Amino acid sequence: MNYARFLTATSAARKPSPIRIWTEILSRAPKSVISLATGSPNPNTFPFKTAVITTKQGNTIQFDEEVMKRALQYSPSAGIPELLSWLKQLQVKLHNPPTIHYPSSQGQMDICVTSGSQEGLCKVFEMIINRGDNILLNEPAYSGTLQALLPLGCNIINVPSDGCGIIPDSLKEVLSRWKPEDSKNPQKNTPKCLYTVPNGNNPTGNSLTSDRKKEIYELARKYDFLIIEDDPYYFLQFNKPWTPSFLSMDVDGRVIRADSFSKILSSGLRIGFITGPKPLVERIVLHTQVSTLQTSTFTQLLVAQLLHQWGEEGFLAHVDRVIDFYRNQKDAILAAADKWLSGLAEWHVPTAGMFLWIKVKGIYDVKKMIEEKAIKKEIFFISGSDFYIDSSTPSPYLRASFSLASPEQMDTAFQRLAQLIKESL
Repeated sequence: MNYARFLTATSAARKPSPIRIWTEILSRAPKSVISLATGSPNPNTFPFKTAVITTKQGNTIQFDEEVMKRALQYSPSAGIPELLSWLKQLQVKLHNPPTIHYPSSQGQMDICVTSGSQEGLCKVFEMIINRGDNILLNEPAYSGTLQALLPLGCNIINVPSDGCGIIPDSLKEVLSRWKPEDSKNPQKNTPKCLYTVPNGNNPTGNSLTSDRKKEIYELARKYDFLIIEDDPYYFLQFNKPWTPSFLSMDVDGRVIRADSFSKILSSGLRIGFITGPKPLVERIVLHTQVSTLQTSTFTQLLVAQLLHQWGEEGFLAHVDRVIDFYRNQKDAILAAADKWLSGLAEWHVPTAGMFLWIKVKGIYDVKKMIEEKAIKKEIFFISGSDFYIDSSTPSPYLRASFSLASPEQMDTAFQRLAQLIKESL
């Protein structure tokens, strides 16, 4: 892998921040060291002393005075050591990346903590995308991703998908504009990366099959592009065994994977992590050194202590409980849809995540109905056009989330939606 060809001039020009390097050195230094190097504020001036957090199982996580001083202080930009080591072990257990023992220059698996996966993804995009670059993704796509990409001035090429995600034959057709050897010629502007949400895609709820992933990965090898595997709903797959990830297939070191604890531990703690080839993860860390400096030390320590308290088995048992909850929520929204929307709309049964993607029959564009009339009936949905590269594109689709509403509320909402559709036809 020639990673240099994927970097923007801005990313390639980044140098380590001397102050941040000293912060990392100090975090590993023995207590006997006298440091007059960093500008870390004196923790004795902070108004917080101790904390005790109680989990739902009745266990506690305690921050005594010394731990609290550390929790409220600067920490290494890549993440605190105990959280990084736990996450690396988790990735090896779940994905067993082929690159785990590669030399660092040849794409050895590395990892860094980010303030939610969205922050990590924005840094990935700014690391590899120049104005005019060709980027592959499948519509409809998460609106936050589109709003991150569009200002970068890249050409976003839609790859058609269906109920099982990206269609490999359609990807082949898109790539047929180039020859495989064109990737070695910058003038040919071959696609730099493919972005995809492989499980419980937001907004459709669709998931890529294992066979399709294998075909897509081989095309990435053939045409030498990166795969950005944005997988925030990986831990919300309803059926086991879970589908193998792109990371688990990555013999080249061309997959950048974004994971998040937002859906299973807390969205407010803002803990995500990027896994990928070391030469690229290092670039993300350099960006962090001069932007956010680090993810909150307090939330990292809180999550690290919880994970070490649970162990891998305890963590996965918690994940199973979360999946059971969302599976029941999914069943409830499908029951409500069957009850009220049959004949008026159609939908795919989601295999992961927290969304139902609904196509309203007989209405060319639901935007006005959703954004004006539905609000008056006190029901909120997102219109489908918000998930397209051109948001002015008419769409008969709407996205319904089943994460927060109770089964009774979903039933009432779909009853009102059915009435609204009938009024709008």
